[in-house]
Amino acid sequence: MSQRIALVTGASRGIGRACALSLAEAGHHVVLAARQMEKLEEAAAEIRAKGGAATVISLDIGSAENIRESCKALLAETGRVDILVNNAGITKDMLAMRMKAEDWDEVLRVNLTGAFLVTQAVMQGMIKERWGRIINLSSVVGQMGNAGQANYAASKAGMIGLTKTLAQELAGRNITVNAIAPGFIATDMTAVLNDQVKEKMLALIPAKRFGEAAEVAGLVNFLASDAAAYITGQVIAVNGGMYM
Repeated sequence: MSQRIALVTGASRGIGRACALSLAEAGHHVVLAARQMEKLEEAAAEIRAKGGAATVISLDIGSAENIRESCKALLAETGRVDILVNNAGITKDMLAMRMKAEDWDEVLRVNLTGAFLVTQAVMQGMIKERWGRIINLSSVVGQMGNAGQANYAASKAGMIGLTKTLAQELAGRNITVNAIAPGFIATDMTAVLNDQVKEKMLALIPAKRFGEAAEVAGLVNFLASDAAAYITGQVIAVNGGMYM
């Protein structure tokens, strides 16, 4: 196979950006997808400056029509996607008693349905090539729950069920499907928390620190490699021991 093509959703910042940079350093042609084109271009420029190959596409993971159109255009250009990292996601936090139905729907539509539709759009090429890596970003709260995040926790728990099902369906085609469940990672989302909240969160983590996006990206890179060919249907935690 020629240079492998890796599609990373939500690649404009945080874990997604770190994954894109790590995959590019491993020699893959990385397709960075999100709505914030300016930030995508910045990440792509960083990759190219290091001698890597990068393409950017505008992708609204909450729109089924946009997913179809964007993936169709991408496949027309690249021919296939070999590695898919379903990272894009949002939060709309509120106690379940007060949660608006539209906030429930939006989080499930973006975090779970969007990931499924992107996967569906690219898996045919993987089946044809008889090689593929699908890596879904779940979350520790999809495993243990979290007050005020019923919609987010449900979407991330759904990613685990989706991962295990796709792994069974695709294993015979040399396509692995795995999930990563990060704990609290130092990103833009945690940077805005006040010190009191951060202290409470750190008290739950045996490692006594937040994780780094690069630590998640390193696992993504491994799961995307030939060395991980016999690992599929797994949920791997990157949480400093917060949930075991």
